[in-house]
Amino acid sequence: MTIKKDFDSWNTQKKTIHNFGENKYYHPRDIWWCNLGANIGFEQDGTGVGHQRPVFILKELSRNTCLVIPLTVSTSQHPMRIFLGTVNNKKASAIISQMRVVDTKRFINKIGIIDKEIFDIIRKTVKNMI
Repeated sequence: MTIKKDFDSWNTQKKTIHNFGENKYYHPRDIWWCNLGANIGFEQDGTGVGHQRPVFILKELSRNTCLVIPLTVSTSQHPMRIFLGTVNNKKASAIISQMRVVDTKRFINKIGIIDKEIFDIIRKTVKNMI
């Protein structure tokens, strides 16, 4: 099955983010809207015109980069999805199989913070994946 993706508009947006984006100050457990982009195959994409998706910060790597986990409002059960609670008035889950490193220039705005107990569960689950 081939999925149609708009790589051209994402490339234009990505150049703007790279050239003019500002690195944001962040902390682990933060939830941010993020320009994830149009990605290859079944890698998690951002949605809509801006290719955006909420993510939460799992780990700080440097002043400019961090490890994030994309969020979904999909209610389908999967062992690689952990329910977080409500984000932007919608029930959300972390898609731990899609974690990735991003530059903080991709961040748009902070929208919340994950409960410490849930964060600890996710962190332990990720550690056990390896």
